[in-house]
Amino acid sequence: MVSDTEGCFFPVPFILLTIRQVLRMMRQFWMTQGIAGRLERRAMEKSSRIGTYEFWGLMIFVGIPLPGTGAWTGALVASLLGIRTWKAMTAILAGVLISAVMMTGVAYGLPGLLGL
Repeated sequence: MVSDTEGCFFPVPFILLTIRQVLRMMRQFWMTQGIAGRLERRAMEKSSRIGTYEFWGLMIFVGIPLPGTGAWTGALVASLLGIRTWKAMTAILAGVLISAVMMTGVAYGLPGLLGL
């Protein structure tokens, strides 16, 4: 059985390794140029939050459970910023785990999280 955390993280290596080539191919066709442009603009708008901190910025970006700040967007931003694959995957996994702990705390409350 795949948990939400594993399911969320599963596409991250594929995104990190292939998204630049996919976007380059999408820009070659008039039907997908707009989508590629919007994806790049959205990712670069969010990249200012990651800034120069790379690992820590990416981890915090993914770890904050808000819409548009998840593992997939983090992988897109990391790839477009040229962050090394293993560094990005580690930061994204840490961020996903932080987010999972935070949401578990919200869902079950602090006593439930601590097993009380």
